[in-house]
Amino acid sequence: MPNSLSKCLQLVDTPAMRPLLRSIVRGLEKESLRVTPAGMLAQTPHPSCLGSALCNPYITTDYSEALLEFITPPQQDIPSLLTGLDDLHRFTYQCLDEELLWTASMPCILRGDENIPVARYGHSNIGRMKTVYRLGLGYRYGRAMQTIAGIHYNFSLPDAFWESYGGALGNTLPLQAFKNQQYLALIRNFRRYAWLLIYLFGASPALCRSFLGDQAHNLDAFDQATLYHPHATALRMGKLGYQSSAQEGIVVPYNSLEAYIGALTQLLTRQDATYQRVGTRGPDGQWRQLSTALLQIENEFYTTIRPKQPIRSGEAPILALAERGIEYVEVRALDVNPYLPLGIDSSQLRLLDLFLLYCLLLPSPDLDADEYHECQANMGTVVDSGRMPGLQLQRAGAAVSLQAWAGELLGGLAQIAQLLDGDQPGAPYGAAVQLQQRKLADPWLTPSGMIMSDLALNERSWYHFAMEQSQLHAEEFRRRPLSAERAAFFQDAARQSLEDQARAEQASEPPFEEFLQHYYQQYHRFPAAPLN
Repeated sequence: MPNSLSKCLQLVDTPAMRPLLRSIVRGLEKESLRVTPAGMLAQTPHPSCLGSALCNPYITTDYSEALLEFITPPQQDIPSLLTGLDDLHRFTYQCLDEELLWTASMPCILRGDENIPVARYGHSNIGRMKTVYRLGLGYRYGRAMQTIAGIHYNFSLPDAFWESYGGALGNTLPLQAFKNQQYLALIRNFRRYAWLLIYLFGASPALCRSFLGDQAHNLDAFDQATLYHPHATALRMGKLGYQSSAQEGIVVPYNSLEAYIGALTQLLTRQDATYQRVGTRGPDGQWRQLSTALLQIENEFYTTIRPKQPIRSGEAPILALAERGIEYVEVRALDVNPYLPLGIDSSQLRLLDLFLLYCLLLPSPDLDADEYHECQANMGTVVDSGRMPGLQLQRAGAAVSLQAWAGELLGGLAQIAQLLDGDQPGAPYGAAVQLQQRKLADPWLTPSGMIMSDLALNERSWYHFAMEQSQLHAEEFRRRPLSAERAAFFQDAARQSLEDQARAEQASEPPFEEFLQHYYQQYHRFPAAPLN
């Protein structure tokens, strides 16, 4: 394998490889809470005009009935991808009457777990499983944590790229084994450098006091309604966000697909004393959670990036990975930017392309336990204090300034941008890097810096800031209704999804307990690896 980024770039900087390198396939999954005109979490059911949350491929729910999730089909063209996401927002606003889509990652005003409705997916076995899983999350972590929204970015390269790249590297593995190897190398580097994305795009430096209720915390009071850290970037990604004390300290290796599957199998099968006390059912016989293991299902493993393979009906994700390998990676570290109607824009997507290609092309040695924890520590430091002047991170056990390290990374991204831009007018990838370099020079240009500056200059709470942005974006979407043809497309999808759910609920199925037992048998097909 080449031992430097420059040598890898030489391999792909050819007339044959450059078009393949530009053939990135992208997908977005964007979450938004439904809120009342007063900014309270909506208590209404998932709107029927959006179809079935279980079966609609474009609009579903995440944890709560009020937490919408928009899903774009995979695309190679960035403008088409964003147009598709824009259409989903415009269609949804045609269904919401007076409700708004909350335009930030940290939630609106919450009034306790009892006022956070868990998502419902009907009476089929798979629908019940999805609901019980969410009930379990509430018992394990509290429901407030589950109202946090984010954006997931799915990234892959076509087989033609892998075949050509493998040939340039002298690969002798079968194609899928080579893809597995390379995607895992990308993931290891992503974990090393993901703090850069948190610095550049983190947009949750503050939150509404109602989010924490009576929970102990170490945040400062910005005003009576707002809590924050002075130099924070993305509190969503820290201890107040998607974190699990049961998973803390556990090392899940990414050095081979077998090791990754073995570690997840251990998490999915090892019983946890706290969760055993909760039990799978309460005294009334109602389901509380799917299992008493460290994880109920794979989605409960909270991480910044996942290897993925599309699953078939009733199939466990690790079985799909074991049988068909890695098809794409899912980046899960992105805040919703409240200044952007869609929460993300083309410049950020191009920077993500460059960052993931950098992680792929840069040499990626195995990640041992010490470096694994160092990566986690760097992430936590940037989450809480990323905009602090002179901030130091750890690199192979030695202190290094964030500014110097980030400058080095952005320099590497600039080299890849030249390949992707070619002779495109305006050099959009190069422009994306230049924009991020300005943020590095001035932390107040980052989304988190802009938010805190906005709160201070306008003397308003975080809630009022997010509420105003939500109203502005709502006006923007409502001002541009969909064409009759495009609206009919989503209406047909919604109608079809309701029919699909009704058909599933009318089908003959085994009892839920038997269905669940059969599902969990999939996890016993793999040896469980010991956890560090």
